[in-house]
Amino acid sequence: MVPSRFRWLPRALGVLALVPVVGAVAGAQGAKGDLWETTSQMSMEGMPMAMPARTIKVCSAKDWKEPPGGQKNCKNTNMKAVGNKITWDVQCTGPTMTGAGEINRDGANAYTGSIKFTSDQGNMTVKLTGRKLGECDNPE
Repeated sequence: MVPSRFRWLPRALGVLALVPVVGAVAGAQGAKGDLWETTSQMSMEGMPMAMPARTIKVCSAKDWKEPPGGQKNCKNTNMKAVGNKITWDVQCTGPTMTGAGEINRDGANAYTGSIKFTSDQGNMTVKLTGRKLGECDNPE
């Protein structure tokens, strides 16, 4: 039985389903990108159980133009890269959430980070990890 405080959680999981997508930007047909294996795991304050991690493979542009994400109902702004650290703000609707993300690049082939969200229903953190597997065609 899910406590009433967490009944909105399935909608939030839908919002966050694509969180690990690495800087996806529409690429030109035939362009080369980087193939990343990305993992995300969500936790929420007061939730009685841990959510399972989700791992996917994504073909992204070689030069990150956006932070992880790209969901239709979320808007990323204020992306800044300083050294190996990338930060940004995010605002989502359905459910309404605001947050801040941070990624630390471990060279050109790996990263770790998190996105911390705040909403009326509670706070949540999505931990992110990624490792580059090689090249791919037609980055998204």
